[in-house]
Amino acid sequence: MMANCSVLDWQGKEAGKANLDLKVAKETIAADLMHRAVLRQQAHSRQGTASTLTRAEVRGGGRKPYKQKGTGRARQGSIRTPLRPGGGIIFGPKPRKYTLGMNRKERRLALRTALMARFNDVIAVKDFGSSLKAPKTKEIQDFLSRLGIPNNSKVLIVLADPSEIIRKSVRNLGKVKLIAADHLNVFDLLNANSLIIGEDALVKIQEVYGND
Repeated sequence: MMANCSVLDWQGKEAGKANLDLKVAKETIAADLMHRAVLRQQAHSRQGTASTLTRAEVRGGGRKPYKQKGTGRARQGSIRTPLRPGGGIIFGPKPRKYTLGMNRKERRLALRTALMARFNDVIAVKDFGSSLKAPKTKEIQDFLSRLGIPNNSKVLIVLADPSEIIRKSVRNLGKVKLIAADHLNVFDLLNANSLIIGEDALVKIQEVYGND
């Protein structure tokens, strides 16, 4: 699938054209493929360290609370029964892995499909932040304003090789995320309201993801 977009300079004026040609999934399976890729990514971000104690692991409860018969109460063998406060937990969480399987070919196809599905929202930029000599968050904010992007909008910036100056300039913006072109992921592509991709990053994406 071939897609074209305009390339803007740092002042927000048109400076040329760019295109991206990537193989995408068939329309009938595209939504399901991207959905599975997002589920997999979110599942892998879970730590899986939640842990509760069963009645065998709770401290105490070795002595029978009261005699078996004659009290008129229900029989009890331990004060650490799950029916009592401080007792064990029935079927509580234990450490586990939440990993979901998805082969490499499917993952890359889902990524390409997600990117091309959002290409109408892509703003290609020539020499992103190359004029910055020191970290300056306001320069990034002013640039987003020149592009007409609202302050509360979620923005994903994709660059071929982000410099430390640009990283430091972006990191204080809560709604703006910066990633390298060879670290794309489906969730970020679909979650952002606006996608800003460096012109050299488009070339990198074509190199990395266009060979399948």
